[in-house]
Amino acid sequence: MKFPKVTVVLVSAALVFVVWEQTRERPKTVDASRFTNLSANPVERSVATDWVVTRIPALCEDATGQDRDAKAFSECVSGAEARTSSCRRGVYDRFPSVIASEAVFRDLSITAMNCLVPRSGVVE
Repeated sequence: MKFPKVTVVLVSAALVFVVWEQTRERPKTVDASRFTNLSANPVERSVATDWVVTRIPALCEDATGQDRDAKAFSECVSGAEARTSSCRRGVYDRFPSVIASEAVFRDLSITAMNCLVPRSGVVE
């Protein structure tokens, strides 16, 4: 019987990747206070977009008016997560790579929120 060299190499590479993934440093989570003084401390577009994406549960809770145990909430979250990559592309195409003003951040966040959790016909 022939020794399965290719299988051993692939399994070893997968194990090395898993160990590397577990030991690497995780990026710090960003909170809303990071976006308070953008003229003095600009932020990258990807950081702002990532922050909006982390807000999906809160956006869905607000949009559905139901708590996190409701079916409408879970459907909203799964739909928003499915739209994440296309919304990111839209935001990346429309906005500069460095966000240095409150107005641009506001426009970026509103655009991303409307793309992730569309609320057509809702007037408050």
